[in-house]
Amino acid sequence: MGRGKIEIKMIENRTNRQVTYSKRRNGIFKKAQELTVLCDAKVSLIMFSTSRKLHEYTSPNTTTKEIYDQYQKALGIDLWSSHYEKMLEDLKKLKDTNNRLGREIRHRLGQDLNGLNLLELHALEHKVSTSVDVIRARKLHVIKGQTDKYNKKIKNLEEIHRDLQLNLRAKYEESQYGLVVDNEAADYESAVAIANGASNLFAFQLQNLNLHDAGGFGSQDLRLA
Repeated sequence: MGRGKIEIKMIENRTNRQVTYSKRRNGIFKKAQELTVLCDAKVSLIMFSTSRKLHEYTSPNTTTKEIYDQYQKALGIDLWSSHYEKMLEDLKKLKDTNNRLGREIRHRLGQDLNGLNLLELHALEHKVSTSVDVIRARKLHVIKGQTDKYNKKIKNLEEIHRDLQLNLRAKYEESQYGLVVDNEAADYESAVAIANGASNLFAFQLQNLNLHDAGGFGSQDLRLA
């Protein structure tokens, strides 16, 4: 039973398309090599896959440039000259674009305005105004970001200050109720005196903190209870 005829059209599946390309490319290169050996022919093959990968075969002792030169000589054309002319055309377009952009920059800086008519000046004014609005919006965004960062830092410092105050108050409360317990072997009167001193110090500390929160203190507030 013979093989069915394969319809020649692009293979939709990308993987199958790549596999078919690799197999048939190797087959073409093999045929070109056989043709070179059997017929003493000069063969040059250049192939690009869909991924733009280059595959090339050239007959032994022959370069691709020599094949191009023989091709141009046989057809009486100059591929290099046409390519050079295209490069010159592209270069001219790039120079025109560069000159236009440079002229627009000078106009936005307020230079070379003598050659502009009323309509062009109005269009330039609109462009400058739009650019100023964009710059101002960006400036406000940066300022807002810096302000938010500063406010966050202030909030963190306030939280740290509040935690320190709570820790300080807790520390003196523990010292007020724990001195006698921690020194059971010590003299009772000495322990009572130290406890009274710690209590007075804690009272002074609380008074100082409250007065500081209220906005300051006077000379009479410095007296211990």
